[in-house]
Amino acid sequence: MNERILRDGCEAVGLSGGLSGPASSRTVDHWLSFADRPTARAWYRAHNGSVVAAYLENRGLAEAENEAERFFMNVVLCRVLYAHTLVAAPRISLGPLRPLAPFLGDPRLGMTGIFLQLSRVLPDEYPLGGTVQSHLEREIGFGRLLDFGMIVPRLQQLYEWSAHELSAPGLLGCVRDGAPIYAWPFEERYVWQPPRSFVLRMVHRTLPPARLAPPGP
Repeated sequence: MNERILRDGCEAVGLSGGLSGPASSRTVDHWLSFADRPTARAWYRAHNGSVVAAYLENRGLAEAENEAERFFMNVVLCRVLYAHTLVAAPRISLGPLRPLAPFLGDPRLGMTGIFLQLSRVLPDEYPLGGTVQSHLEREIGFGRLLDFGMIVPRLQQLYEWSAHELSAPGLLGCVRDGAPIYAWPFEERYVWQPPRSFVLRMVHRTLPPARLAPPGP
């Protein structure tokens, strides 16, 4: 994933600096658009476009990883897609609190790191050991609130919106009936079920997923 971001970004820098030739991919075009108009939305389109492209191109490698690694690949993907909607589709991400969304998602303000932070949950080793359940039990309060309170109820909308926004229809093959299935069997979707929690129930009631029309062609 990081390799794809670096490659696309470096190619865009070269083309912006005067190198001749067309962009090698749509994801490089996203980075060129960001260079021309450096907005938060353009940055997420470029960054997430490269992330999604790397995921789709390397699905076979991902499927060879152990259970914990494959689970957290889905967690990372969900979180970067959600962070994008904070600045580009706040009605999806925060519903009635959408005026706060652009501030929370602005990559220049440092808040984005909170949404993408996994270091407090994961050990600094590869491959990950332990079971998915053992890692879930170690998840800090905010991470659990974010994943199960805000993201999981919106998963299908997140993937459908992102597939359209990033011109990446292959992303639709990474979700099914609201459950992430990137290198993960649909039959084991129970790992995405929210734990019983009064706080989570209140979040679900207060900030239900928005009812949206399907994205255009």
